[in-house]
Amino acid sequence: MEHAAEHAAPLGKTFVLGRFSTGEALVDACYKVREKGFESIDTHSPYPLHGGDEALGLGRSLVPRIALAGGLTGMFGGYLMMVYMNAVSWPLNVAGRPAHAPPSFIPITFETTVLLSSLAIFFGLLALMRLPQPYHAVFESEDFRSAVNDGFWLSVALPPGSDGKDASGLLSQLGAKEISTVQEAVG
Repeated sequence: MEHAAEHAAPLGKTFVLGRFSTGEALVDACYKVREKGFESIDTHSPYPLHGGDEALGLGRSLVPRIALAGGLTGMFGGYLMMVYMNAVSWPLNVAGRPAHAPPSFIPITFETTVLLSSLAIFFGLLALMRLPQPYHAVFESEDFRSAVNDGFWLSVALPPGSDGKDASGLLSQLGAKEISTVQEAVG
């Protein structure tokens, strides 16, 4: 006789969700939850929260470095492309102009710098934000729908094997109005 548990979807991460009444209360709770040793936390609110990055322990943004790498790649790539095309691949003597004429390469160099910098920022942000992410386990909570209107939610990813009672108790002590536990189904 087969058991129903054998056919159930395996469970992945477990999240404890807590709704707070204000954004300030959510930011304060983030600091306190991190002090208690929970590392994998996230905030969900209808608008960006002042101090939220620091409360979550996020470091400096990588976007400026991504933009610089894309810009430098575009600059050197555009310039070298023009040198190759005009001096190596198809050298034409037009009105006595030298094959390598840096002033005439400036427009293309500028355009490739801007193009590759903007593309690097766009795709870099998608990668950093892990987008597109059409599914996340916290979306399964019916109460969580208030995050787009007036809800300030804190999600705590629990370590494997944890039942979530310690995180639920901590969120309750910190003033969470609603607390729920969500399991991610894998497969």
